[in-house]
Amino acid sequence: MRKSFVISAALILIVLVITRGLQSGYKQNNRLPERDSLVTVSISAVGDLMCHSVQYDYARVSADSFDFFPVYRFVNRFLQSSDFTFGNLETVTAGKAAGYSGYPYFNAPDDFILPLKPAGFDLITTANNHALDRGETGVLRTIEQLKNNGLSYEGTFVSERDRDSIRIYNLKGIKLAVLAYTYGTNGNPIPKDKPYLINLIDTTLIRKDIRSARRNGADIVLVYFHFGEEYHRQPTDYQKTIVDKTISCGADIIIGGHPHVIEPAMFFKTKNARLDSGFAAYSLGNFLSNQRWRYSDCGVILTINLTKDFSTDSIYISKVTYLPTWVFKGKINGKDEYTILPSEAAFRSNDLSFLTRADTTKMKQSFYDTKNILTGYTDKIFLEDIFK
Repeated sequence: MRKSFVISAALILIVLVITRGLQSGYKQNNRLPERDSLVTVSISAVGDLMCHSVQYDYARVSADSFDFFPVYRFVNRFLQSSDFTFGNLETVTAGKAAGYSGYPYFNAPDDFILPLKPAGFDLITTANNHALDRGETGVLRTIEQLKNNGLSYEGTFVSERDRDSIRIYNLKGIKLAVLAYTYGTNGNPIPKDKPYLINLIDTTLIRKDIRSARRNGADIVLVYFHFGEEYHRQPTDYQKTIVDKTISCGADIIIGGHPHVIEPAMFFKTKNARLDSGFAAYSLGNFLSNQRWRYSDCGVILTINLTKDFSTDSIYISKVTYLPTWVFKGKINGKDEYTILPSEAAFRSNDLSFLTRADTTKMKQSFYDTKNILTGYTDKIFLEDIFK
């Protein structure tokens, strides 16, 4: 009995010694396993989402029912593959009673918003010159429709508190703040007692918002601007001045829209920002519209990869790619449709049997136009290969 007790005690002692030894060695050699220290996220941006009257006529299913889902079926896999995707809504959804209309005072059916979330969009910017086409009612109802469809919004707001609430998105541990501003509202008045309804470009306000974003923990501050001259393929002095001032305010990334054509992009040396090298794209052109002429019938999906090293708390742009797109208008299986196509598909026209020879020619032209504009100014932006 005594011998058995001694043996048991000895075994317990040996186990304790071995366990403590392993624990001691583990603490000396390593800590608890952690996630990979390097994390990369992708942010995709597109240009203006417009709805001219002929577009909702093409999408009409019945008196007050519209199907815009086919518009994105050839590009949704690219939008969905990013961790965060946004675009600019260049219309309001003020409701049927307000009367649907295209240019010059836009009011699209609610159905125009329905496919955006399924297509891959996370955020819709609403600060643009058409945001007040139907007054305050249009602003508020558009926000309501976006929220009902699971989409974030930025640029127009329902209250002062809403405007001052900086949107910060946690992407795998990288915190992204998005701000949006417009040069104006086409003369449509902003109620004097409700200036919060829309963000106008004001460098004092921009500086304040960027500082607020930093105080709230943003790693990256992305600023969207609706500015520039329509159909100009080069940025104006005003655009350059605003971008320079926004860089001095501490922005990391700047994306622009409004000209309805693609304008150059560039890397820049940041000031008081988290990134050492930031990125700006003056205009991403049209992603969807009925503007059928050269340079306006095409757009781009711009994707920025951000990498964060959690062991050193450093963050940088690891890659920037772009996918040229072109808007098809015509018949598919006997039905009138608009649909957004990757322009590279023109080089494999057998994949899209509904394309005419004229369509293919225009797509190829838009592909080279986009390539010349974006990679003609920097060799640090890469064309995305959809055939790889």
